Amino acid sequence: MKNRSKSIVVVGSINTDMTIKAEWLPRPGETILGGRFFTAQGGKGANQAVAAARLGAPVGMIAKVGCDALGNASVASLAHEGIDTTGIISDSVNPSGVAMILIDAQGENVIAVASGSNMALTAAEVAEKKEMLASADIVLMQLEIPIPAIVEAAREAKRGGATVILNPAPAPKEPLPAELLSLVDILIPNQTEAELICGVAVTDAQSARQAAEQIAAMGVGIVVITMGSKGVFTFDATTGQSEMIVAERVQAVDSTAAGDCFCGALAVALGRGDALAEAVRFANRAAAISVTRRGAQPSLPYLKELQ
Repeated sequence: MKNRSKSIVVVGSINTDMTIKAEWLPRPGETILGGRFFTAQGGKGANQAVAAARLGAPVGMIAKVGCDALGNASVASLAHEGIDTTGIISDSVNPSGVAMILIDAQGENVIAVASGSNMALTAAEVAEKKEMLASADIVLMQLEIPIPAIVEAAREAKRGGATVILNPAPAPKEPLPAELLSLVDILIPNQTEAELICGVAVTDAQSARQAAEQIAAMGVGIVVITMGSKGVFTFDATTGQSEMIVAERVQAVDSTAAGDCFCGALAVALGRGDALAEAVRFANRAAAISVTRRGAQPSLPYLKELQ
């Protein structure tokens, strides 16, 4: 029998997603009429928190939102999901984050984000939440908040004995600090993010292993590279073992939160004691369900759908 999933604290972003679904993605200067508009709760951090909560883990969140209607609605939505929102800080200066998303008929998307209060989260504010981080078994983070806040969260997490998982998305424009990588137990990049971190173009299992080995040499214990339809490549630096795990085949409608769903699900599965390959397969199944639905958080599946 599986162990009950351990507690997860997500440190990251909260956004409101404003989405238009159209036949194709517009080119520069082009206007497309006839699209459908809808809003949903989003932000990589919030998406991953909701994904983990719906899959059965006890989840808390550390984040920052504006003192506005969008921020209030986001916090209320997270609380409705059963997530501990006491770590969410109100920002009286900056507005809540907003993402503008365009999706084509094949489910591909382009996204522009106005980060707002997300990028105002400071290392000092994260340090004030050290008791919450110390009580976590797993701390899960992304890159839609300032790097100093992420580094501080990783430090506090390691002091408390938590497993630190970093999803380096969106793709980093600057090299990640060596200290941060040395604190990360599990890194979950996609192909582009892996290349930006280590300089190796990831196209197949062989190049994925090259990239993973170089990332592991930076201090990361386990590297999990998501490769879209090609699958997921895993590398454990402790054992030297690697595996390419095939992707689930589905008809995609909206891929907006698929990566976030994968990360949240992987954290849940590892927390309940699954082996790495088994956890990746579970996360693949969850992400495959998410791309068949529209919206970020509305697309995230519940545990009963994977049983």
